[in-house]
Formats: sequence, C-alpha cells, structure tokens
Amino acid sequence: MSFLNIAQSRYATKKYDSSKKIDDETIDKLKEILRLSPSSVNSQPWRFTFIANEDIKSRLSEFSFNNKNKVLDASHIVVFSVVKDVKTFENIKLTQLPDHTTAYYNRVLKPGGDEHVMTWLIAQVYLSLGFFLSAAASLGIDSTPMEGIDTNGYDSILQDDDYKTLFAVTIGYRDKEDKNQPSLTPKFRMDKDDVIRSI
Repeated sequence: MSFLNIAQSRYATKKYDSSKKIDDETIDKLKEILRLSPSSVNSQPWRFTFIANEDIKSRLSEFSFNNKNKVLDASHIVVFSVVKDVKTFENIKLTQLPDHTTAYYNRVLKPGGDEHVMTWLIAQVYLSLGFFLSAAASLGIDSTPMEGIDTNGYDSILQDDDYKTLFAVTIGYRDKEDKNQPSLTPKFRMDKDDVIRSI
C-alpha cells in the first residue's frame, strides 16, 4: 500500500474489537519504529510505554475520560512521555549525545530558559506520534491518539520518576461496527487550496 493510500484510509478508531490482539512480532516492529523516530538534533527526550496488562489498562481507563472504552477494548495502549524537566534531560539524555549536539543545545536552546527548552522537548515527542500513527497503519493496525486523559493519573500508575506523560495511543483492530471508519463516514479535510500554498 502506498503512503497516500495509508493517509486516505487511516482514521482515529472509536471502537475496537476486544477479542483481537496484536501479535508479539508486530508489537516488536512498532517498538523498533518508535526507537527510530526522528527528533531535532537527535535529542530523543522520550520514553514509550507499551501496556497489554489488562489490570493496568483498567486502572488507566479510569483516567481516560471519554476514551475509557477504547483503553479497555484495544489490544495495547502506548503512553508517550517526555523527560520531566530540563535538568533531567541534560543529565540523562544530553550526556549521551555528540559534542556538536551539546554545542547547539547550549548555544541556541538553553539561553531561552527552561520553559523554552521544555516546549522544544515536548515538540520532539509529538514528532514521534505522527511517525507512529503512520507506521501502525502501514502494518494494518488501527489507532487512536488521545490527549483527553488525566496525565497526572497516568503518572501515578506508571511510576516513572524521570518522565511525565504527554498523551497516549490505543492500538488494535477496529470493530466492524465502528462508525468512524472511512467506509462508513467519509473523511473530512479542507480543500487543498485552503491548506496548501505554493510560491
């Protein structure tokens, strides 16, 4: 399937078939794809937590608002987290990166202050989201990106001291009755001329 076909067919799944689980080999591919996600100056300020355990999914569902049933019915939930603060990034991540990356960070980013640096770090995690959604679709996996969650509640369950939750993605296989799939509800996107400018 071409990338254009993937873009035309993938969608935010609203209802999953809870009886269908993603096999381990496919999960391993998705993990490796996330590991290879692009980030500015290869900063990689993230952690990705794959959850298949039904008890933990059930606990996370209580902090997932309108996404509760998706969390319960999907095969897995993947939590995307960012380093908890600038100091942690500098101590854990930056020390592993090449000298030219450290030089860029100290010259261009750090002078902007901690808030500026954290905004930049968070943006890198969002880059990995787009990469992941497309990769999942290429493997025939349905997905739902979820910002509508209580991230503090997620953190209280995941207990990952150096990282904080930004958002999560449920993955699995759509229920045949999911009304949001493009074959039942055509995608709405603005006209090309409204969103694309050519100079």
